[in-house]
Amino acid sequence: LDADDSPGSGGPFLEFGLWAAYGMYPEWGAVPAAGVVTGIGYIHGRSCMIVANDATVKAGAFFPQTVKKVLRAQRIAAHCCLPLVYLVDSSGVFLPMQDEIFPDEDDFGRIFRNNAVLSAAGVPQIAAIMGDCIAGGAYLPVLCDKILMTKGSRLYLAGPALVKAAIGQVTDEEELGGADMHARISGTIDFCEPDDESCLRRLRSLIELLPAERYADDGAASRRQPASPPQRDPGQVCDVLGNGSGPYNVGELLACILDRDSMSLYKEGYGQTLLTAYARIGGHAVGVIANQHIQTQSAKQGLQIGGVIYADSADKAARFVMDCSQNGLPLVFFQDVQGFMVGRGAEQSGIIRSGAKLVSAVSNAGVAKLTVIIGGSFGAGNYALCGKAFDPVFIFAWPSAQYAVMGGAQAADTLLQLEERQARRQGRLLSPEDCERLRDEIENRYNRQMDVRYAAARGWVDAIIQPHQTREVLIRALSWASRPPPPGGFRAGILQV
Repeated sequence: LDADDSPGSGGPFLEFGLWAAYGMYPEWGAVPAAGVVTGIGYIHGRSCMIVANDATVKAGAFFPQTVKKVLRAQRIAAHCCLPLVYLVDSSGVFLPMQDEIFPDEDDFGRIFRNNAVLSAAGVPQIAAIMGDCIAGGAYLPVLCDKILMTKGSRLYLAGPALVKAAIGQVTDEEELGGADMHARISGTIDFCEPDDESCLRRLRSLIELLPAERYADDGAASRRQPASPPQRDPGQVCDVLGNGSGPYNVGELLACILDRDSMSLYKEGYGQTLLTAYARIGGHAVGVIANQHIQTQSAKQGLQIGGVIYADSADKAARFVMDCSQNGLPLVFFQDVQGFMVGRGAEQSGIIRSGAKLVSAVSNAGVAKLTVIIGGSFGAGNYALCGKAFDPVFIFAWPSAQYAVMGGAQAADTLLQLEERQARRQGRLLSPEDCERLRDEIENRYNRQMDVRYAAARGWVDAIIQPHQTREVLIRALSWASRPPPPGGFRAGILQV
């Protein structure tokens, strides 16, 4: 990758999935970052998605979260039209868990399907084999546009031991799948390199041959303006939140992120528990939707609680999302949501209908969507404000973020009632001590699962970012999300001869 201060470099490497697999496979030991490094960096000034196996983690074997992480990297690269660079050193599927890795539509095979589809779509893919590339994993580099391989590396569907067991043939690793064999006999690789350093130099030279960076043209480009600094220092963003447990004005938080004087509030006096606004971030025109965390007064419904979505705020946000989609404005969601309002008054106001309207609008928005979870992300509020299931191009979270259907205390109360009801059906009563023990167990379990690291381990967020870095990260993310697709025309991918 380019040095951070090199000409043409857009900033430092932005790593995704650092917490992938955190605490998920205790029976097999630690699997840091799921054994693969992914993220966007710059090579000769060009933005590239990097996918690099970490052979120091279980020989680079693929766990279920490894697959999920690579698929997410391919999905981002496809949406943003980013060249993909694979640095391959993997022993293949982690066999003790093969039933969770191998067969399904979002498992190991999907990676290779994506290789073919990306190539046909004109998204450049370059693979450098710098170690093991064994069994089904061998298809990944061979389905790429260009293949580099270092001497001493191995590329084969089955190693010498398996070949002997399967067909009785005795052979060695070099004859079976060495770099010289693939360069001179099978013709599978395009470049045979003596060592890692030479391989990386060659890889950089191939990236340099790609067309210069292209950005969104036509309407999107005309809306891009020179960036102006935010109203407040981004370093003050945590000062707005205080200790994170009290009310705060999200407009003051956005003043640390949005370009100065760029925010134009949409339906300011209506549905005030959601702030909707047109704005700019680093010169990029966007639509912003954020949870408001001060008490507001509705002309029809009276006092409204901050961080809760009411029918009027859902209606407003749905119309705003449709407007941004109609006009090609990327959407940026700032989530700190407790969920939708409940109770008789909420149900009579049509909260389900209004919530469904917002979910539908977000689902069908034809523009790039980016989500930042700054606090709670609870229940259907996660869905309505573009949670992972609703195809955000990027989804980031602050260390203060929390994920769950509901909070630990509410979950404990709800589940405890069910336990008591079940006990009565069985003709027994729970003692106060039993109730307290159950409540503590449930609440502790929920609190552990609400931790943002639990979410990040499972790929529900792409990266945990520091609050003061939010503006910088969003500027880069918007530049990637607004890249145009490759030129049209007939495409069949790069096929092997």
